[in-house]
Amino acid sequence: MPTVDRAPSTTPPLPPLAELVEGAHVVRLPLRTRFRGLDEREALLVEGPSGWTEFSPFLEYGPAESAAWLAATIDFGWGRLPDVGVRRVAVNATLPAVAADRVPDVLARYRGCRTVKVKVAERGQTLADDIARVAAAREWVGPEGRVRVDANGGWSVESAEEALVGLAPYALEYAEQPCATVPELAELRRRVSGLGVPVAADESVRKADDPLAVARAGAADLLVIKAQPLGGVTAALRIVAAAGLPVVVSSALDTSVGLSMGAHLAAAVPDLRHDCGLGTAALLGADVTRDPLLPVDGEVDVRRVDVDVDLLRRHAVDDDRRGMWLDRLRASYAVLAD
Repeated sequence: MPTVDRAPSTTPPLPPLAELVEGAHVVRLPLRTRFRGLDEREALLVEGPSGWTEFSPFLEYGPAESAAWLAATIDFGWGRLPDVGVRRVAVNATLPAVAADRVPDVLARYRGCRTVKVKVAERGQTLADDIARVAAAREWVGPEGRVRVDANGGWSVESAEEALVGLAPYALEYAEQPCATVPELAELRRRVSGLGVPVAADESVRKADDPLAVARAGAADLLVIKAQPLGGVTAALRIVAAAGLPVVVSSALDTSVGLSMGAHLAAAVPDLRHDCGLGTAALLGADVTRDPLLPVDGEVDVRRVDVDVDLLRRHAVDDDRRGMWLDRLRASYAVLAD
């Protein structure tokens, strides 16, 4: 299995840095429910010749890691998308680490979704909290629905094994990034082979120097693919082709612009079998468009998003914060230019 470079090929070329800086809008959007330790999500939006595009690496990411996100920004805003005939893609509901009694209210925002991804292994919570939340999610989707869990690498091998045994009665579709490292995933996969719970890799793909290492090691049954962290639609499709594993296309708490990028990626993946994690606009208390990419009948549209300039102004960050984001943009651009 070859090593795959996450940066796009030589096309599209890097636009002038000044073009990116001058066109940049930086927004801060509130979340309806605390998610991954965040109450707000910041993003930089810019309009390229192909349409609006997004640069929103999480704040803890440095220039080297953020450069892949900028490559995706350029790919989506300046490149050409694959020709696909798919108009809509099925999506899952995303359930933050809320108390079990709040589950129905949160999931009510995901119209028609029959798959729920449940956040588990939240710091400060217990396995009993996770089991209660998963049980509530299973009750919400019913026996014919699908429930998947996402630990974001928060378990050791031993605690992951204990958790998956405890969660087995709820018929998990898969467990996403239960442990942090590739060797741990491989060991856990061996230990729980009799449970029938597939192991999915997320951070071991999008945060790895070699996104194919987890597939090469036999450490996952499927891969979670996200357009921005993997360098864009073009680069992510190369990873899908090289990995030879089933994939789930997901998001990184993007605005509807970033979700549009993910939807175009999902539409281009051959034989996509799993509902996508692209319904997360439902977690946002505001967006950058009057027509957000929200789930309808369990699906989202595969379309470009028309950004509303008034909403960009309403949710704009202050000058100091904008300057910080432009510095991140410049630093990531320098990595790509190298």
